[in-house]
Amino acid sequence: MGEFIGRKILVLGGSRGIGKAIVRRFAKAGGTVAFTYAGSKDAAEALAAETGAEAIQTDSANRDALIATVADRGALDVLVVNAGTAILGDPLTFDPDAVDRMIDINVRAPYHAAVEAARRMNDGGRIIVIGSVNGDRMPFAGGAAYALTKSAVQGMVRGLARDFGARGITVNAIQPGPTHSDMNPADGPMAPAMHSFMAIKRHIDADEVAELTAYVAGPHAAMITGSFQTIDGGFGA
Repeated sequence: MGEFIGRKILVLGGSRGIGKAIVRRFAKAGGTVAFTYAGSKDAAEALAAETGAEAIQTDSANRDALIATVADRGALDVLVVNAGTAILGDPLTFDPDAVDRMIDINVRAPYHAAVEAARRMNDGGRIIVIGSVNGDRMPFAGGAAYALTKSAVQGMVRGLARDFGARGITVNAIQPGPTHSDMNPADGPMAPAMHSFMAIKRHIDADEVAELTAYVAGPHAAMITGSFQTIDGGFGA
């Protein structure tokens, strides 16, 4: 598994969950990996020690700090934007500032990070955004604002794929369904409802998402761009 030897990779939001699995996958394959974290300092330091990756504290809601972090990495081969947040519930009760912060992290950050990376990215590079199957389907109440952000990612991916295609840079989204994490455990109270929408009735493992991400970032995916690679156990079928 040395397919990323000599390749420079940045994972935005890499200290926990799917991001952690992605960092491990690229590091195992020989990549030179850096990842950002916002508040999980202990988890980030532990992952950096385990994998040899570089941990960088950056709040993806802070546009200027995010752009500076991406610019400081120089010519990347792979950018993975995993940082994200979710607000679910009655929209009449939401703090507008919290909704705007979610839009900053889930929409504005991927756009600005992708554009900044592309300024210096090596030809044939990869930009991958971890979106959500909820960009395609929102089958329960309370997810309008979150689904809005994930549908926005789809439009961004389509457009940037055309903008950067002449340089062989691909832009894609990975769209997981319910994935096991601290915030969404496979045995949590919402699991039965989530599984009821799925053809394969279990949570996705973060390592499964990481494997798909590595494929899209790899040499066999040079002609996959502007796409949404859904891994959801049939949630959206």
